[in-house]
Amino acid sequence: MGRLGRSMAALLSRAGHDVQPWRRGEPVPRADVAWLTVSDRAIAEVAAQVPAGPVVLHASGATDLQPVAQHEHHGSLHPLQSFPGPELSIPPVAGVPAAIAGTSHALEVARRLALDIGFEPFEVPGDRRLYHAAAVMAGNFATTLLDAASQVLSDAGVPPEQAPRLLAPLALASIQQAAQRGCAEALTGPYPRGDREVVAAHLAAIAATNPAIADLYEALGKHTWRLAGLPSKEGV
Repeated sequence: MGRLGRSMAALLSRAGHDVQPWRRGEPVPRADVAWLTVSDRAIAEVAAQVPAGPVVLHASGATDLQPVAQHEHHGSLHPLQSFPGPELSIPPVAGVPAAIAGTSHALEVARRLALDIGFEPFEVPGDRRLYHAAAVMAGNFATTLLDAASQVLSDAGVPPEQAPRLLAPLALASIQQAAQRGCAEALTGPYPRGDREVVAAHLAAIAATNPAIADLYEALGKHTWRLAGLPSKEGV
């Protein structure tokens, strides 16, 4: 099994469930629930091997329910967390959000499993592509943004290997404040103050050293002006 499957098997066993790991090519064990933790492209193939009867859930963030829809009770349970595999570590799961969807019975089963593990289940009845895009933006783009900010800081003379560590406390605190107070309320600095001269100076300095990041700064700045409730203008 993959890292997610091995981690979920360990967590479900810890929660008191009788877990029977299964791999393709083996007989399908009798079970009340089949949770498919395979790659997105393999979901339909594996779901077709599961006999009728159990609730069938997949663990994909990006895939809708169609690949498991041949089963009467079908749905999905996708933890909004990354798992490196139990051989390395299982990260804390208390309160970790987990997206659930499905037919009524499958939805309740997914909710119960999530709660038993320690997750905080929430329903995603709409477009799975949007859900997964949001997860990628939060999980990957935050890292990309820290990398871009680190490049700018190193252009100011700070050793590049130190820049991510120096910026991380500010980034983490900002995200935490946004989660607690709301995104607009968490804004600080020149944008909520409406200080366009400072923002223009930022853009000029970044453009002189790293034009690609200047484009990123400008694009993000336009959204930040809107978040702050102020109109964006060309360049700032």
